Amino acid sequence: MTLRTKLLLWFIVLHLVFAGVAVVVLMEHQNWLFVVEVLFVISIVISYRMVNALFVPMELIRTGAELISERDFTSRFVPVGQPEMDRLIEIYNAMADRLRDERLAAEEQQQLLQKIVEASPSGIVICDFNGAIQQSNPAAQRLLSEPAVREALPLLAAGDSKLVTLAGARKLKILSAEFRDRGFAKSFYLLEEMTEELRLTEKTAYEKLIRMMSHEVNNSVGAVRSLLESVLRYAEQIGPDDRGDFTNALTIAAARIESLNRFMSGFADVVRLPPPHPRDVFLSAVFDDIATLLRPELDQRRIVLRVDIARDETIRVDQSQFEQVSINVIRNAMESIGEDGEIAVAFNDHALTISDTGRGIDPAARDELFTPFFTTKREGRGLGLTIVSEILNNHRLPFTLQNREGGGAEFRVSFT
Repeated sequence: MTLRTKLLLWFIVLHLVFAGVAVVVLMEHQNWLFVVEVLFVISIVISYRMVNALFVPMELIRTGAELISERDFTSRFVPVGQPEMDRLIEIYNAMADRLRDERLAAEEQQQLLQKIVEASPSGIVICDFNGAIQQSNPAAQRLLSEPAVREALPLLAAGDSKLVTLAGARKLKILSAEFRDRGFAKSFYLLEEMTEELRLTEKTAYEKLIRMMSHEVNNSVGAVRSLLESVLRYAEQIGPDDRGDFTNALTIAAARIESLNRFMSGFADVVRLPPPHPRDVFLSAVFDDIATLLRPELDQRRIVLRVDIARDETIRVDQSQFEQVSINVIRNAMESIGEDGEIAVAFNDHALTISDTGRGIDPAARDELFTPFFTTKREGRGLGLTIVSEILNNHRLPFTLQNREGGGAEFRVSFT
């Protein structure tokens, strides 16, 4: 039973008592009938108005609470001419205006943040209370297709970060953090591509190192070569028995000096790599020339080079630099095969693939393949894939190098 009902029942009982008393009085004083009736009506009217006056503010509060609970901040109450009520209505309308403005500002801020998150080049991943991915932006969705990224996320504690290497020498920094949602901890991850920043940092470092090495070695090589040439002039003054050994020793030393000079020239080629000058070239013609160039070595190793490219297929590249890339990749495939194998070159869906039947990529070396000076060869210099990476990055062509499911490795360049 509501308070309003109780109060009405109380007034009804009170008036029934009043009516009973009036009946007793009228039995002795009938001339008071009119006065009693008037007083009775006035009492009922006053009681009704008092009940309404008491419960209208409470009804207003109840209605306002319902509107707020339904998040309706647009409805307003109209003043009724009663000072107490009008003051209450004024307070409610002002509160509703403030709540509406705050909700509108929050919605606009939420929309702005959502647009920023959607357009962000960094990946943002939000997990639920159980650690499962609940929400992610488009950049994160692209990166989550990489197995290495999906495997790394659960292993990071809040506040930790990790650098993950993806296919094609791409570097990704993953930062783990957490926030409170309704009192419970939820984790989120920031995925940031570091490929270009790290590449430029590494490039600056190894260019400085190569220039310093080239300067020192070239100065020494020039002086030693000049000295050897001067010493060779005295060969005629050496006795016939020792002249051959003397000349042979100096010739070997000169050859080693020349070899050192070529060695440093190879490093300098990385620094002196010119910017590309792209033009349309026929892809099949490029690999026809490469096949002719490498034919003797391919035949010697009994390796079959299969090229499946349409004669009219064209790409826009710096032909000389792209040939250098292709030769480097095919030579690596030949060394991986050793003898008796196959190298397949194909162009499909705007992508060039060079695959081989070799031993594949050592998982321990996969993350370092495109690092300058890193090599798995006994006499390698670690420059081949560095030059490949530099040329393709200058062309803005994404590439990957990974193992094939059936064995061997596959190098892929996208031209989309």
